[in-house]
Amino acid sequence: MNVNKSINKNNFVITIATVNGSGSQSANNILLKTLFRMGVPVGGKNVFPSNIAGLPTWFWIRAEENGYVARRAKADIFVGMNPQTLLEDLKTLRSGGFFIYNSDLGTQLQSDLAQTIVKEASIQLIPISFKPLVDQSTDSIKVKKLVINMIYVGVLAKLLNLDLEVLNLSIADQFENKDSVITVNKKAAELGYHYAETTLKDIPFPYQAITTEKNKNKVLMEGNTAAALGWLFGGCTFTAWYPITPSSSIVEKYIQLAQKYRKTSEGKNKFAVIQAEDELSSICMVLGAGWAGARSVTATSGPGLSLMAEAAGFSYFTEIPSVIWDVQRVGPSTGMPTRTAQGDLLSAVHLSHGDTKNPCLLPGNIQECFEFGQTAFDLAERLQQLVIVLSDLDLGMNLWMENKLTYPEKPFDRGKVLNAEDLEKIGQFERYGDPDKDGIPYRTLPGTWHEKASYFTRGSGHNAKAAYTEKSDEYQFIVDRLAKKWETAKTMVPAPVYLQSDPNLASKDQASKTQGGKVQTKAQIGIIAYGSSDLAVKEAMHLLKEKNIETHYCRIRAVPLTPDILDFIQQHEVNFVVDQNRDGQMCELLKSEFNQVFHLIESIRHYDGTPITAESILEPIVKFLVNMAERRN
Repeated sequence: MNVNKSINKNNFVITIATVNGSGSQSANNILLKTLFRMGVPVGGKNVFPSNIAGLPTWFWIRAEENGYVARRAKADIFVGMNPQTLLEDLKTLRSGGFFIYNSDLGTQLQSDLAQTIVKEASIQLIPISFKPLVDQSTDSIKVKKLVINMIYVGVLAKLLNLDLEVLNLSIADQFENKDSVITVNKKAAELGYHYAETTLKDIPFPYQAITTEKNKNKVLMEGNTAAALGWLFGGCTFTAWYPITPSSSIVEKYIQLAQKYRKTSEGKNKFAVIQAEDELSSICMVLGAGWAGARSVTATSGPGLSLMAEAAGFSYFTEIPSVIWDVQRVGPSTGMPTRTAQGDLLSAVHLSHGDTKNPCLLPGNIQECFEFGQTAFDLAERLQQLVIVLSDLDLGMNLWMENKLTYPEKPFDRGKVLNAEDLEKIGQFERYGDPDKDGIPYRTLPGTWHEKASYFTRGSGHNAKAAYTEKSDEYQFIVDRLAKKWETAKTMVPAPVYLQSDPNLASKDQASKTQGGKVQTKAQIGIIAYGSSDLAVKEAMHLLKEKNIETHYCRIRAVPLTPDILDFIQQHEVNFVVDQNRDGQMCELLKSEFNQVFHLIESIRHYDGTPITAESILEPIVKFLVNMAERRN
């Protein structure tokens, strides 16, 4: 192979197109984990159909030396293994890119249109006949269909100069030391490697993976796995659920962890997990457990969240601590179950009827998926109401890099719970009173042995003493106190994270901390985002900085919105609010909460179901600024 002088070290985008159900996920994960173990900063995105088999699937790998690993719209290297999409796949390759494809799969690329695309975009086609290679790996026709994907892993290993020892380690880990499976997959990878070594040696391939120390003390993890760990460390003892993509893997992982770590010395479970008959039953079981004093949670996605609406209102009015972990997908209705979105925000905040408001947590990375496992329970018990965590498919099911998770040292916050000794000291216990004037009453737990401990929990009208009422003044006292509790919640939810545009993200994080979370310098442009948009926003800030456009960033981590967000908006001439939904739901929420500055807010929306890119943030900002400059001139 020729050595190109302009080598891109640890900086490339690979897209792999396959047919769902062909076993490509294992091969793609092996490739991703090999790069990660070599110290190359990477991110992986899997876009797959909701059908079990037969439809197109794509896997994106982004390697970037400085850690900008959000998805990019165009690939540098494409591996085409799906005959149905070869022509469309060509269009997603950047100019000058390399298109490696299985030449046994048909003649789409021989069409005039394909040849025109290849010529105009200066694409380097690399046709490889995979059949004779995979035929050498095994005699089993069934196994050939699976290990054919390891052929392209071997080809890329040679082209990218991957560390073969690390590659073999990743293969062994992927197949959990099943010797026969490991052997055949290694052989297939070796066949691909030697093919590239002998046949593609004259292609000037400009991308290489170089071993570094950049991933030291980092892990590669899915948000759903981090969430399950968070539940475990956060004291979760009860889960009821009804399976739904993309949230199911949280509960599945939690069961694995709890069965290993949450047992008595006699081997009895110290937890309970119930698969209910539907989502409404799940949330009702969670409310029952929360009322009894257990830290209880259910996991779901948009359609399931809709079904839980009635119970959400019951939780709000009866003030029962509980948690819903919503891994958002594309809606409305069934929508596209395996695509990502942030379309549940407004529905979650106001889930149910009659002025219901639910605090929502918005994790933006793996660390927060873990931390919010405890935070959600702490807030639910402190505020005595339902707390909804809004993750999404991109964060929940894709592999993200993160610093090693640290053992939480913060004690559990069980909120205002009166025991028998407490009840003895007070004159009267009013379950729904407001003795501290913060909107949050005191509660007792079932089994508290004191004559003052009992009360009646009801979703119908009740007064401060939990007695049934239809008196207007008593009803108004309760709902006004609930509104006061919402204001109190603003002082308890996780504060936003603020950053300033700078080439070095690490120093930006540190700068923000040392400045007490407030932006200290003035810039024209503010960017507000939340959740899985975080990496794409940081890369967009970097690209804007290269254009001499200074930006400040506010990442919202919870609703209700805290007052310092208003300060941030007022510091900037224009604030772009990034949403991954059609209607700009966070933008609308901000305009509603801070209507005095609505004229300073502009919406950026990404809602095609794919993970957001830096370009989709950068381009509308640049366009807006150009138009603004033209108007002023």
